[in-house]
Amino acid sequence: MPLPLAVRDITLFERPVRFARPFRFGAVTVEAAAQVFVRAEIEIEGKGRSIGASAELIVPKWFDKRAHLSPEQTVDELRRSLAIARELYMAGSGYDTAFAHHASRIAAQVEACAKEDIPPLAANFGPAEIDKAILDALLRGAGVNFFDGMAANVAGVDARLSPDLSNDDITRFLARGRRRDRVAIRHTVGLDDKVEGEGGVADPHENSGTRYFKLKLAGNPETDAARLVGIGRELAKLPYAYHVTLDANEQYADLIDLRTLVDRLGRDAALAPIASRLLYIEQPMPREVTRTSPLKDVAACDFIIDEADDSYNAFVSARALGYRGISSKSCKGIYKSVVNATRAAKWSAGGEKFFIAGEDLTCQAGLAVQQDLALGAFLGVTHAERNGHHYVDGFGDTPADEANAFLVAHPDLYARAGDKVRLAIHDGDLLTGSLTAPGFASATHPLWPAMQPFQQAKARILQEQTI
Repeated sequence: MPLPLAVRDITLFERPVRFARPFRFGAVTVEAAAQVFVRAEIEIEGKGRSIGASAELIVPKWFDKRAHLSPEQTVDELRRSLAIARELYMAGSGYDTAFAHHASRIAAQVEACAKEDIPPLAANFGPAEIDKAILDALLRGAGVNFFDGMAANVAGVDARLSPDLSNDDITRFLARGRRRDRVAIRHTVGLDDKVEGEGGVADPHENSGTRYFKLKLAGNPETDAARLVGIGRELAKLPYAYHVTLDANEQYADLIDLRTLVDRLGRDAALAPIASRLLYIEQPMPREVTRTSPLKDVAACDFIIDEADDSYNAFVSARALGYRGISSKSCKGIYKSVVNATRAAKWSAGGEKFFIAGEDLTCQAGLAVQQDLALGAFLGVTHAERNGHHYVDGFGDTPADEANAFLVAHPDLYARAGDKVRLAIHDGDLLTGSLTAPGFASATHPLWPAMQPFQQAKARILQEQTI
């Protein structure tokens, strides 16, 4: 049963995160980023006040890849998205469901961001983080865990933003939701990552024994094919079965280049170790090209959208173009993931295959990885990209007391390795048992006094607004 709440306070913090190795995807290489933390205080009608939290990296040049923008400018967009969303959520003092607070503000958020030339995907970042913190506070105040709370639809998710669905569609889907005990990790192989030998893709110390691999593509069919041949040669050495996904991060210019790659995968024997185990190709073309390019004869394998998922209608449009799936990322919005998972289940009931994929934009140990993991585990995701543990040294520079608190609260999810607390991977899987504490997948919160103040970005004034 939905519980009405009022938003009383939202505070933003951040913390620098240094990468243990460069992470190159698309046209950018990331070696450090700020992690933003949201602390939300709500009042649940008839139950009093409660505090919730969320966290996410502010990643440059993913939400907005436009060439004329510097990485710093795209980070500023995300900061503005958060600041604008905070103002919108704080503007109303009345009681409503958690989803209604989101639904009543998302259009205004996108509009306000557009006035500063912030695209819809980046505009969604601010509400996504605030929604997670509000949901955490709601679940804590109600004394219920994420899985039971979502199954009971305590957030009041409905179909007002997805007219292709009914309220009953969403309610029935949520009621059937169950926690998966284990979710397999999908090991990311970045464009600069080592492929062969020690430290390469087949090294168990490097891949943590995973059975799933996510291989980044650079957008050139010939060089990508050559690189995939090398990766396939190494993966063939694994003593167990494996699967792969490919992710181009919008780097394929058009259908012509994409068709060339797909044709090579279908006919080149040297690519068989990849092609025979390929699950899907993720976001091959720029989001603008995607919207006007039906896959047609290119759809010899399954494709999903990720960066093109910038609205509640994106999956519907992508389906009409021949796409079979869509990514779930908590940084794009938990409620949109729920709606899209409902669609995938409803459409698949007609005999075709549609699905939600678990992708991860370097969710870090602690709140970010736990909340994203819980979301996927509830929606039925069996394997999810997990690259935060791969590119960051455990909890990184998180204070030791905070890292230890997460280890104590979630001993199935973390383990001590030397002087570091790291993600614990069990035969290639993450365990979800300890995510059942009241709240959104975490029995503890960060040390707020150890946080740095959130760095505000200046509003961007468009030229036409000054005329």
